[in-house]
Amino acid sequence: MSGEPIKTRGADAVTAQAGSAVPQAGTSTADDIAAFVAKARALSPHAPGAKGRLIFALDATMSRQPTWDMACALQADMFRETAALGSLDIRLVYYRGFNECRATGWISDSAKLAALMSKIDCRGGDTQIGKVLTEARREAVASGVRAVVFVGDAMEEKVDELCAKAGELGMLKVPVFVFQEGHDAVAEQAFREIARLTGGAWCRFDPGAAAQLRELLRAAAAYAAGGREALLKLAKTASGAARLIGQMK
Repeated sequence: MSGEPIKTRGADAVTAQAGSAVPQAGTSTADDIAAFVAKARALSPHAPGAKGRLIFALDATMSRQPTWDMACALQADMFRETAALGSLDIRLVYYRGFNECRATGWISDSAKLAALMSKIDCRGGDTQIGKVLTEARREAVASGVRAVVFVGDAMEEKVDELCAKAGELGMLKVPVFVFQEGHDAVAEQAFREIARLTGGAWCRFDPGAAAQLRELLRAAAAYAAGGREALLKLAKTASGAARLIGQMK
């Protein structure tokens, strides 16, 4: 992307395209990694009483329009799931078109998130999962992130580069929950490895299966708000939570 990234200061500080541009990152050195791990740990995002923060990342390329619409309808369930556990902030990150990857500010209201998502249309383009992982790493160091959810159906990037970025998130103890629509074998291989390296989980849902995606999103939100204990509790009654906790390290 050209130009300087737009700084966001909350959910209202988004651009006309409903998000700020996500900056691209260069190659990390050993000193860089040590520094951001130390800083992130100092933030103690998992401390008792800390506000849960979840990055909700979506592939918004042209083929994703039906799932984008479905996610718009289901996103409020994430907030409702965490009502009894404490507050949850969500940062929407999405990519579409030619080299466009954007992020909103942190949002704590489901109606506001739904309004933003309703203004975004899907556009043709290649996947940009690497930028999503880079943004998650940056935000984890800057303000703390408990979990990342990524919903997509394809992977068109260099898998080794994605794995390197995923490994950095794993060092920061930020699990990535990858929810794959469909049966693309190349995507599945990459998605499973991203989940493994971050201590997260990979799950498949059937095309157009709103109930399946709802359960997975509820489970990820429960983890972001209440940690492993909340996910374990939910797993006793919800299949989505059981699928996640069964894979997590």
